[in-house]
Amino acid sequence: MSRRTLAIVISTALAVVAGATPAAAHPSAPATKWPTTLTLPAGFQPEGIAIGDKPYAYFGSRVDGDIYKVSLRTGKGSVLSEGPGAGNPSLGLKIDNRDRLFVAGGSAGSARVVDLRSGRVLKSYTLKTPGSTAWFVNDVVLTRDAAWFTDSANPVLWKVPLNLRSAPVAVPLTGDIQYTTGNNANGISRTPDGRALIVVQSNLGKLFKVGYDGRSTEIKLGTETVVNGDGLWLRGRTLYVVQNRLNVIAEVALDKRATEGRVVSRTGSAAFDVPTTIAEYGTKFYLPNARFTTPAEPATTYNAVAVPIP
Repeated sequence: MSRRTLAIVISTALAVVAGATPAAAHPSAPATKWPTTLTLPAGFQPEGIAIGDKPYAYFGSRVDGDIYKVSLRTGKGSVLSEGPGAGNPSLGLKIDNRDRLFVAGGSAGSARVVDLRSGRVLKSYTLKTPGSTAWFVNDVVLTRDAAWFTDSANPVLWKVPLNLRSAPVAVPLTGDIQYTTGNNANGISRTPDGRALIVVQSNLGKLFKVGYDGRSTEIKLGTETVVNGDGLWLRGRTLYVVQNRLNVIAEVALDKRATEGRVVSRTGSAAFDVPTTIAEYGTKFYLPNARFTTPAEPATTYNAVAVPIP
């Protein structure tokens, strides 16, 4: 055995002892030749994205609710699950550890759960706030026992138990958050300690810490806002906020209790065209370009892009 080979063996062994995985063997470390642009079907109108522990991205269509699966390695894709049809969009998406995709149904006031192995719809829910004439089920996050959905039109969160047997529960939003004209509660995440949720109010650019009882407390950002905040992504105590029409990702450093935050940076890209939601794989963030400022026609082109994690 050469000295160089011996050094590599020793280095690898030390890494394993320390709990690290050699970069070349890490299942979520994409090769540099993986595509940074993922082409979606013409007229698809993407909104949500979800990526699990395998190198595939799933996108939802605002047109008819189709779920489109794309290989991050090759960029090739196909429809995994056909949507309910016109007027039934697929917006926010999240994957659990049982290969189930939870889908926010937007203006249809619905949610559904899709089996990622077969594309079959396992469960559908009606999430329409009683007494309201409008609703917009926008995004979703998963906790230990439930999927939590935001409604941008009504001050309520919907709790859908992960057992898929219990009925969904409407949890009224109280406290600091006040709904106004426009797109209110949108993206949703857990707090770093998992004891509460974080919600972004898009129209006012505010972040809120929300208890599982629905009580909200504004996360102070000093003089900053995250207006047009859409998808949220949490890494440790750093919250990434996609500011869709501003074509940037805001990096927010949260304090230990997620009561205050500091906007550390904003990252843009020439490839952004109104990105909405965000997911992570390896060393990259992946974001669908919703192209809200472009007329949506059957021939309009759409894609998703990969950018290095700031």
